[in-house]
Amino acid sequence: MTSESVQPKSGPSRRTVVAAVGATGLTVALTACGSEDTASDSSTEQGAAGGSSPEAGAGGAALAKTADIPEGSGKIFKDEKVVVSQPTAGDYKAFSTLCTHQNCPMVDLKDDIISCTCHGSRFSVLDGSVKKGPAVEPLEAKQISVNGDSITLA
Repeated sequence: MTSESVQPKSGPSRRTVVAAVGATGLTVALTACGSEDTASDSSTEQGAAGGSSPEAGAGGAALAKTADIPEGSGKIFKDEKVVVSQPTAGDYKAFSTLCTHQNCPMVDLKDDIISCTCHGSRFSVLDGSVKKGPAVEPLEAKQISVNGDSITLA
């Protein structure tokens, strides 16, 4: 008989396991950071969500009444991914509600500022300009038409 000692077969070291778990966590975090649908729906959206009216919609259907858009602010139409604003009396503008940083949908509107819940960018709904980064590009303008008291998304 030999006096050879029997040693158990070794598995991965603690360091290897911790590194693997850390790498997995980092991958999940980076994937979530770049995702386009991470915005929360628990917001302070002004007015009703877009599409709640049977006449709301894109392609020539009435989106809103002029009386629904507050002067110096705006209203978000979530389903159409657009915010309509009235910078001055009788002047209406529309912008995309997709953040220009990483295309996160924005539904948080307070006064004349729309905010991105993904990374904190803020934009003016009156002219689409960036008020706070990380976004550097203004919001994309959308075409609308005003006929009488009806606002239509082109």
